[in-house]
Amino acid sequence: MSELKEYTLEEIAKHNTQEDCWLIIGNASNGGPKVYDVTKYLDDHPGGAEVLLDVAGQDADEFFEDIGHSKEARKELSKYLIGNFKLDAAAMEKMKAAAEKRSKSEGGMVSTLLVALIAIVGVAVAYYKTQQSAGAEEK
Repeated sequence: MSELKEYTLEEIAKHNTQEDCWLIIGNASNGGPKVYDVTKYLDDHPGGAEVLLDVAGQDADEFFEDIGHSKEARKELSKYLIGNFKLDAAAMEKMKAAAEKRSKSEGGMVSTLLVALIAIVGVAVAYYKTQQSAGAEEK
């Protein structure tokens, strides 16, 4: 397999139209940022071409991950891989900040789910106790 070409942000930014649409997707936690030419996929994208065109020629990783794409979508994406994103110092800092933000928001979601789960268990216990005492009074 040949080594993938590296593209700078300046090069990628030129590919931001319906006729020529590139995206940067990936981060340090999943193998690093990669460059994808999704031009031929625009009409087939379930969310519509506009969703991709909104982030064309840019780092679209945060948007891609926020949607929660399936394994099938990730496999489909791999068909359009054309190279690696050449990171400069500014891009590294931006990606590092985005990764930290994402990990913090995921932690916040877990704690929110935990609070909701505790509340549901509390309601279930209260209901059970109420039904149990109502049954005891009837006897």
